[in-house]
Amino acid sequence: MRLLSLAALLGSVAIGVTLRAWGQPLVSASGKISLWVNSVWSGENSQQIADWYTLSHVIHGMLIALAGRALGWRIGFPLALGVAIATGVGWEIGEHTTWVLERFRGQTIYQGYRGDTVLNAVCDYLFMLGGFALGASARVRTSLLLILGLEVASALVARDSLILTTIRVVHPVPAITAWQDAANPRSAPGP
Repeated sequence: MRLLSLAALLGSVAIGVTLRAWGQPLVSASGKISLWVNSVWSGENSQQIADWYTLSHVIHGMLIALAGRALGWRIGFPLALGVAIATGVGWEIGEHTTWVLERFRGQTIYQGYRGDTVLNAVCDYLFMLGGFALGASARVRTSLLLILGLEVASALVARDSLILTTIRVVHPVPAITAWQDAANPRSAPGP
């Protein structure tokens, strides 16, 4: 288990070093550090410790734990945790490739997305690991209800969620786009 703890820690370092080398800022251009950003339309979104997209990272971790449990942990808990670490690091680094950044800018709710700060990316990874721990320890029914609750809350309040983002990246649905854009204060008609 010590090896996995070290791997999880090295995952954080790999994310931070890679994103910094690729030019992502350590913290928001505002220089402030906030625990939570409540609006997906804010310039501080994906720049601070947590935001509505953090919920998708928690769900990611929970889903990997649930997949491991569905296999009866036949692959073993350490391997499932290794998958969580690898996919968490892979996502945070892959999310900052030119192709993914352009796809998000062109297809998702956050058209001006410029990538995460190092702070936000590392925290998203840590929240994913927390989601894995939760999914590994909670009852399956509790985990499924929590995943559903997080998705619904995120969709209703922020008008985006893991499922909605995935749909828009893979195959945009005009009705979803219109519903999300209707909440965008930047697209609201003038006085």
